[in-house]
Amino acid sequence: MTDSQVHEVTELLRSWRQGDVAALDRLIPLVHDELRRVARSHFRREHPGHTLQATALVHEVYLRLVDVDRMTLNSRTHFFAVAARLMRQILVDHARRKAADKRGGGATMLSLDDVSPVSRASTVDVLALDEALDALSSRDSRQCRVVELRFFAGLSIDEAAEALGISAATVEREWAMAKAWLYQRLSLSVNVATSGL
Repeated sequence: MTDSQVHEVTELLRSWRQGDVAALDRLIPLVHDELRRVARSHFRREHPGHTLQATALVHEVYLRLVDVDRMTLNSRTHFFAVAARLMRQILVDHARRKAADKRGGGATMLSLDDVSPVSRASTVDVLALDEALDALSSRDSRQCRVVELRFFAGLSIDEAAEALGISAATVEREWAMAKAWLYQRLSLSVNVATSGL
């Protein structure tokens, strides 16, 4: 996004926060491409055969945004932080429905490319990741928020720092510690993709 688009997104969020319901309608086209990029990046890391599409994920985020407390959305970065949490919830809900449909099988798989400090070819069950993030949140809520912002929203270190109101160095440190903790926690759930299987 250009600086003027970032400013426009922030202004529309401010208007929406102040009660202008039409501001959300003007906001969506500005952030649609970026949300689709984030959603597509998730689906590139998905296990083959995933039934939820990037467009459907983005549309579901839009529907859930209507119920979001407008007071929490202060800027473009905060908007994408909320969108990250919504994407996580939607992916987890979808995985739970799929698992229930198959009585425990067919769980959604996400790549841990950005989370695993060791393996670049690993995938993890999104339900296991959600449980691990809940455990991480109980242990260190800021580290959990960093993972949501970096992994689910695709925010840079600087953008995550802005969203959390902390320094980039702190985000880097929290990100490294969270990745190591998640990798250890999920090591039993990690499936290394192999050809021919």
